[in-house]
Amino acid sequence: MTRKVRVRFAPSPTGPLHIGGVRTALYNYLFARQNGGDMILRIEDTDQTRFVPGAEAYIIEALDWLGIKFDEGVHIGGPYGPYRQSDRKPMYRQYAEQLLRDGWAYYAFDTAEALDAKRKEYESQKRTFQYDCTTRGEMENSLSLPADEVERRLASGAPYVVRFRFPADTEITVHDLIRGDVTMNSNLLDDKVLFKSDGMPTYHLANIVDDHTMEISHVIRGEEWLPSAPLHVMLYKAFGWEDTMPQFAHLPLLLKPEGNGKLSKRDGDRLGFPVFPLDWHDPKSGELSSGYREKGYLPEAVVNILALLGWNPGTEQEILSMDELIKQFNIEHISKSGAKFNVEKAKWFNHEYLQMRSDEEIAKMFEPQLQAHHVQAPHDYVVKVCGMMKERINFPSELWDTCCYFFEAPTDYDPAAIKKRWKAGMTTHMAKVIEILNTVPFDYEAIHKALLDDYIVGNQLNMGQVMNSLRLAVVGKTVGPDMLTLVMTIGKEETIRRVQRAIDTIGEVE
Repeated sequence: MTRKVRVRFAPSPTGPLHIGGVRTALYNYLFARQNGGDMILRIEDTDQTRFVPGAEAYIIEALDWLGIKFDEGVHIGGPYGPYRQSDRKPMYRQYAEQLLRDGWAYYAFDTAEALDAKRKEYESQKRTFQYDCTTRGEMENSLSLPADEVERRLASGAPYVVRFRFPADTEITVHDLIRGDVTMNSNLLDDKVLFKSDGMPTYHLANIVDDHTMEISHVIRGEEWLPSAPLHVMLYKAFGWEDTMPQFAHLPLLLKPEGNGKLSKRDGDRLGFPVFPLDWHDPKSGELSSGYREKGYLPEAVVNILALLGWNPGTEQEILSMDELIKQFNIEHISKSGAKFNVEKAKWFNHEYLQMRSDEEIAKMFEPQLQAHHVQAPHDYVVKVCGMMKERINFPSELWDTCCYFFEAPTDYDPAAIKKRWKAGMTTHMAKVIEILNTVPFDYEAIHKALLDDYIVGNQLNMGQVMNSLRLAVVGKTVGPDMLTLVMTIGKEETIRRVQRAIDTIGEVE
C-alpha cells in the first residue's frame, strides 16, 4: 500500500520568517499538492529562551498572504495535534526514557563550567573538544560514573541532560532525494543533547517524535540541517521506526546576489530589497524591517521568484502560476548548489505580474496615492490612466511619479529639457498648437493631420523639437506616453491651459 504524502513546515517563532524559509514552505506545499497529500504547519518552540512574541502570528499571516495553505496546523487544528511543541511537552519525556532504557541515550551531569574547562583544556593542546564516543568517558555521565552514584544524583535532583549515544566507528548513510547518499562516520558526530534540564526536548528529539507521530512521509528542509540528518536517521533506528522513516530532501541555500554566503537581512539593507515577506516590527528593539508585501510585490510574483531560486521546470518558461508550479514541480530538478538572489530579476517578475492585473485592480492600488496628494478624479479616468501607464512600473508605489501629470499641471519645467528642446521660435509653434486645438475637431486623427502632417512636416520643422517642447509644456519634462494620446486623455481645455502657461512662464529664448 502506497503511503500518503504528508509534509510539514516547522518554523521556530524566534523572529520574522526569512524568505529562505518561505521557499522551504513553498516547496513543501508544491510537493504536497502535486501528490494529493497533506501540508502541516507545526511550530517548533522548544528553545523558549529565543521565543519572540508575535513571531508565530507573523509566520501564519505571511504564508496566508502568499497563498500557501495548510490542511492541519497550529492555527486550524487537525487530527494529529497539538501542533505547537510546547503544548506537546509531556509526551517527549517518555521517548527520552525509552532511549535511556534501550541504551541509546545516557544522563550527562556536566556543568557549564566543567564543559568550558574541558574545551579550554583541548584548545591549549590545539585540539577541538567534542562530546562524543571518544571523549564521553572523561566526562560526568551515566556511562562513566558508578550506577549508585548516578542513582544518587538523580534522586537528589541534580541537573542533567540526556544525550544520544552514538555507536563507535559506524558508517551512517542518509539517502537524500536531491543529493543521493550522504555517508558519515559516527566518530565524527557529537552526542547531541536530546532532553534539557528545563524539561524541554531539544529540536532533535522533538522533531523526530513529532514527524513519526504525525506520520510525516517526506522531510523537505534547508541544507543547514544536513549535518543533523545522521543523528535523525539513527534516532529512527533507535526507536525501531526505520520502516516508516520519512524520505529526506535538503534544499540549497539562498545566496547573496554576489553569491558568496547565505542571504541575510544585512544584504537586503545594503542593496535595498526585503528579505522578509511582510514588514516586521521587532518587539524588543522597535526596529522596522521591510517586507515584500509593503514594498509593493504581488504575492504571486514572490511565489514565482522563490520557486525558481534553486529549481527549474526544465523548460524556458519563467512565468508560472501556482497551479502550473504544482503541476510541474519535481524534487529531482532542485539544484544541489545555492541559488543567487537577483534583485533586478525580482523586479522584473513583479512587473510581469502587475501587467496581468486588470486596470481596475491597478486603479485600486493607486487610490491611496491620489488621496495622499489630495487628488479627486473620476474613477473611470483613473482606470484609463492606469491602463495606459502600468507597463512603465515595477511597483504600485511608482504610479504617482509615473502618472502625476495626468492629474496635476506642472508647476515648473526641467531646465535641461528647456535648454535642449525649447529653441528660438518655440513660443510661436506652441501658439500654433493652441490654434489647431481650437479650430480642428478634438479627435486623434484630425489633430495628427493638422499638427504633425500639415504644420510640422508641411513647414519642414524639426518633429522631435516641436513635439518634445509640447511634451515639456504639458508634462514639465520629456517623459510620458504618445503625445497625442496624452492630449486626448487630459482633454482640450487642460492641454491649452498648460501650453499657454508654458508660453507665459518659459517665454521666448534667443
